[in-house]
Amino acid sequence: MLRYFKQFRIFFLVLGIISVVIVSLFYRALTPKKSLPIYNPADVNPELVDSTVQFIRKYHKIPAFSFVNQNGKFITDKTYEGKIYVADFFFTTCGSICPKMTNNMALVQQAFRNDSRVMLLSHTVFPEIDSVAVLKRYAIEKGVDDRKWNLVTGDKKEIYSLARKAYLAVKLGKPSELYDMVHTENFVLVDAKKRVRGFYDGTNKEEIERLITDIQLLLQEEE
Repeated sequence: MLRYFKQFRIFFLVLGIISVVIVSLFYRALTPKKSLPIYNPADVNPELVDSTVQFIRKYHKIPAFSFVNQNGKFITDKTYEGKIYVADFFFTTCGSICPKMTNNMALVQQAFRNDSRVMLLSHTVFPEIDSVAVLKRYAIEKGVDDRKWNLVTGDKKEIYSLARKAYLAVKLGKPSELYDMVHTENFVLVDAKKRVRGFYDGTNKEEIERLITDIQLLLQEEE
């Protein structure tokens, strides 16, 4: 019997390897892949969405935009063409949630520092105060990588409109306050097709870990 097994040991070895491969393939085929949802205005709390788009149930994408970044360079939707990116809203003189948000965004920057497929986009909600020079000082202070992370200023109405109509991220009080103040802790994850794929509390480290994991999932989708 021992001689028999020795004679066919290569056959049994190959058979064993093939069996393992087949079982692994079946396991992968039967195990559902985790996929992030695609958010449309109708999927989100109506308080976070402008009334003019609340009815949209599919095909929602981030529209064209144009702002100026901390280097005085025009940043448009084309800058983020084909990129996975995280967007948020802040202002440099904020003493409450913004410092935490900026520090946590820096963690996302560090996690994907060497991956050009991932970018960051922070909009000031006080463009009348946050000039290019102010944003530049803030960027230097916070260790912003200019190749990956844009701090942008521009037309206030455009910024506020994007916050509610595109990124679905800002709660509104009275209608009269539409252009008074936008302040949200939300980080918004946008995929390479300009679709909203997730919302995260930018002040919460556990949420940042979840965001980093979800970005990795999107990167796998692109492969």
